[in-house]
Amino acid sequence: MNDFGILNWTILGCYLVVNLLLGMFLGRKVTSSSDFFLGDKSIPWWAIGVSVISTYLSALSFLGGPAWAYTDGLSVIAIHLNYPIVIFFVITFFLPFFFNSGVASIYDYQERRFGPTSRSVMSLIFLTSQTLTSAAVLYATSLVLEFITGMPVPYCILIVTAVALVYTMMGGLAAVIWTDVIQAGILFIGAFIILYALITQMPMPISEVLSDLKSKGMTNALDFDFDFTKVTTVWSGVIAMTLFHVTVYGANQMMVQRTLAAKNIGDAKKSFLLMGFVAFFIYFLFILLGVLFYAYFGGREFENGNTIILEFANDYGLPGLMGILAAAVLAASMSSLDSAFNSMATVSTIDFYKRYFRKDESDQHYLKASRGFTVFWAILIVIPALMFAETSGSILETLSKVGSYFVGAKLSMFGLGFFTKQTTEKGLLVGVAVGFVMVWYVATQTDIAWPWFCAIGGLVNVVVSLVASRIIDGPQEEYSAYTVQGQKAEFKALGKAEKECGWYLIPGKVDSVSWYLIYFFIGTVIFLYAFNALIK
Repeated sequence: MNDFGILNWTILGCYLVVNLLLGMFLGRKVTSSSDFFLGDKSIPWWAIGVSVISTYLSALSFLGGPAWAYTDGLSVIAIHLNYPIVIFFVITFFLPFFFNSGVASIYDYQERRFGPTSRSVMSLIFLTSQTLTSAAVLYATSLVLEFITGMPVPYCILIVTAVALVYTMMGGLAAVIWTDVIQAGILFIGAFIILYALITQMPMPISEVLSDLKSKGMTNALDFDFDFTKVTTVWSGVIAMTLFHVTVYGANQMMVQRTLAAKNIGDAKKSFLLMGFVAFFIYFLFILLGVLFYAYFGGREFENGNTIILEFANDYGLPGLMGILAAAVLAASMSSLDSAFNSMATVSTIDFYKRYFRKDESDQHYLKASRGFTVFWAILIVIPALMFAETSGSILETLSKVGSYFVGAKLSMFGLGFFTKQTTEKGLLVGVAVGFVMVWYVATQTDIAWPWFCAIGGLVNVVVSLVASRIIDGPQEEYSAYTVQGQKAEFKALGKAEKECGWYLIPGKVDSVSWYLIYFFIGTVIFLYAFNALIK
């Protein structure tokens, strides 16, 4: 883009330098593999919470959210209604198991509950799905550079990968979290500037704009249709995507690893609670932008919908705005990338390298290995990123479709581990294999919408795993110590305290503040109904 200008380049350059310097400063504290994986356990909960929020958002929501809403309207928010419910389940059931274990890899749980093979399978699923997710983030970021410079996306992908790799190599999780805090602030400054500019640039008053959008069905967020071929219905959002997002936040190394860096379980839970109460407003903002863009551009088609917000910013012409947006999207996405690299290096080192290849090396050796795996994964994600470059649809929707192939297996493996007595490792692995086949069949041979892939794959996995476990290993007499029931029995038998600083350590116990998540969820549904109903 020839008119990007010195001011915009200065903003972008300064922001990248600040992030690199901060990463370098914090990275000097990384002297062990534990520091690289979990920091020094001194990070405040709110910083971890902001990091969780900004990592999952990044350019995928900033670009893909408006692109998706531009075509499907406010109903896209139905996919994201479920966060309060999701966080309720994650902090009640998932987080206590992981935090109490004191490990860096959450897939250590699978070995304790079932055995080493299931741990390796789960770790491989994570590495595969996270590679594709990171590739989507990389592609979305490269769109920004292409729009600004005119450089082809493949070249941008290579450049962003190189920069993100250098940034990641500077330090561990602490550097990732603190840079996320800064990046989140810049990202939302850019979003609110765009919202203000969009409203002020409308050719008619905003009330008339919304009225026109309502007549076209763009402001109705609550579609109660039971059509399972439709993506953005209330049922797909509240049922199917709840299962999807429980896996994203409860069974995802990249997300949970941040909370394991908290001082205590209370701080870990509070960091997730922040996401539960804030996510709705964030997604509503990005999706509302897409709906308003539809009015502003008169519904005209774009060659690539993911550039809509950038097209508007360029047309608006506010000095420095393109620099702010470019810095926000680039920095936030690079933060997501370094988070992914860190978590993938953690799993590769702990779950494979240390367990199967070099069991008794020094801590410095494993620190070097972790950095080596960081390089490996950074290079590997370039391949699927180039494949994503061939799509012109919403990158947010594309990423969600890809992720839906894996979440059913993740959710059922943890769900069966938490709640069942009869599931054994052999039966579980049979269920995982059959579940994958079923998801492939549904995805390729039916018109069922992708949000339901997780529910279908997970249900098949659960049923097959239970039946196969009974056939292969026979009935199990007692609950494992790593089920919810087993943990309750263990806490009681050993006289362990159920709470720490007012927060439950034991899985399955609901903290009082968690009930407010359910009330908040009900409030968001009422708000969306009222928003559409009050438009005249």
